[in-house]
Amino acid sequence: MRIRIFGAIILLVLSVAMVINISYAETKFKYGLTERIRHEYWKNWKDMSNSQLDTRNFFRIKSSLWGQMDIEEDLTFYVKLTNEFRAHTFFEGTSPTYPDKTASKKGYRFNIDEVVFDNLYMDMKNFLDLPLDLRIGRQDFLGTYGEGFLIMDGTPQDGSRTFYFNAAKASWKINEKNILDFIYINNPRDEEFLPIINENKLPSALYPYKDKMPVNLNTTDEEGFVLYWKNKDIENLALENYYIFKKEDDEGGVGAQAKESEINTLGTFAKYNLSPFTLRGQFAYQFGEDGDDDRRGFGGYGYIDHEFKDLTWNPKASIGFAYLSGDKRGDNKNQGWDPLFSRWPWLSELYVLSMAAETRIPGYWTNLQAYSASLFLTPTQKTKLSLWYHFLRANAQVAASSIFSGEGKNRGHLPQLRLDYTINKNISTYLLAEYLIPGNFYADDDPALFTRLEVSIKF
Repeated sequence: MRIRIFGAIILLVLSVAMVINISYAETKFKYGLTERIRHEYWKNWKDMSNSQLDTRNFFRIKSSLWGQMDIEEDLTFYVKLTNEFRAHTFFEGTSPTYPDKTASKKGYRFNIDEVVFDNLYMDMKNFLDLPLDLRIGRQDFLGTYGEGFLIMDGTPQDGSRTFYFNAAKASWKINEKNILDFIYINNPRDEEFLPIINENKLPSALYPYKDKMPVNLNTTDEEGFVLYWKNKDIENLALENYYIFKKEDDEGGVGAQAKESEINTLGTFAKYNLSPFTLRGQFAYQFGEDGDDDRRGFGGYGYIDHEFKDLTWNPKASIGFAYLSGDKRGDNKNQGWDPLFSRWPWLSELYVLSMAAETRIPGYWTNLQAYSASLFLTPTQKTKLSLWYHFLRANAQVAASSIFSGEGKNRGHLPQLRLDYTINKNISTYLLAEYLIPGNFYADDDPALFTRLEVSIKF
């Protein structure tokens, strides 16, 4: 049913596009290549314990090739192919995606991996001479809605290989200060719509006798509708209001996403520029069903930024607080916050991994208080230094286990450092380090560490 709806939308728009008068003499082509090389080191990211095996040391190589065809001013086609492979130098513990990493098989594997359609969409501006823009097909929503609190990554299960959504988006330009977006989203658990080059299926770690599994893009099949209004009627105030409906299937589901769920989300995001201050905030309320249980949750944040333009290195400071409700357990209600389409490193590259121990799903942000402060410095035109500190707490207690104490709500202190350096317009690099000092939420108190060195090349 989901595939038929998505296919029908694409066929309808393509049919309309074919009858539009097109001047092929104006066709223009663009293309480019990006290469991203990362080295990452993870330690105690899952359990905050030196006695349990979860250390990772590896390289990630991501390559993307893209092309764009502008047939005329209002009609564009875009395609991007992407490959990412990993080369491990050290791999402890078990993982469903690395089932062959036993001591007899060197403990890790190397595979050049598969090439996927990262983006494939068509843009039609001023559709049928109406104040309506359409984007149909596989597309990214990175940084498109608010600050990525609810709509950011459509394929969180493959890490940062891709972020795309299979979507049909219509933007109604009401006037210069008001835009209303209608979006239909169809993100299956694994690839169902487009071919994969050199597809890499893996045997199951838990059920090795079963058929090999494709690379998962989501925990389960997901489908959604979005109504998103961007308003700038008031000077210096960007206001965004939205309603999001998301359906999560239960097939293949685990942990926080084990049941068939329907989630309705109503919310608002505001950013007010009172130079040198900026106020940023968001609040959203969720209701619906989680299997046979009732679902109610809420989340949001508020930050105050201040720029010091007259001081050396142009400092910018920020303080704020974020809250995501947690499931209290023991009743027939789920009070936990659902991150919807936003399972990305929202606060932390380290803690986005650690959430998997609690929810069994990487990046499933929920049950959290974050008290944050940050400082951004620009020593040179090519150098930027960013510093963060977060104090993290849980709202609801989780059951005691080998990882969790079952007694405390103090998740710990999380300082972060990132140093960016731009070599030239084509090459940039950064170093990121995060260090978690765990609190009594965890059974052990061994610090966790995440480091990354990245070089990006764009042509």
